[in-house]
Amino acid sequence: MTTSRVQRCSSGPAAAAGRAGLDDERAWRYVAVECERCGASVDVAKFSLQHTSVQWSAEAVLRCTEFSAQVAEGGTSALIATCASLRASIEAAVSNGRVEILPP
Repeated sequence: MTTSRVQRCSSGPAAAAGRAGLDDERAWRYVAVECERCGASVDVAKFSLQHTSVQWSAEAVLRCTEFSAQVAEGGTSALIATCASLRASIEAAVSNGRVEILPP
């Protein structure tokens, strides 16, 4: 996969603040979740059952097997709505309590 066809996303300021140990008044934090299929790691915050914020790094986009398959077929990762494998990993992390649902 070539990097020119990959949507590059940087982690948000909340994720950076959490990693740097800076004080943050928000009740929620991003939590690293690793895809059980390919091992791509993303930062996740869950605000409700329906609202999930996922911060992808360039490394995670390149590692994602579903994104790689789409790009190999001539697509671009920027047009992929979600990775089903990662979604399942996030749901498992919510179920086992690693990711809490905390309104903003």
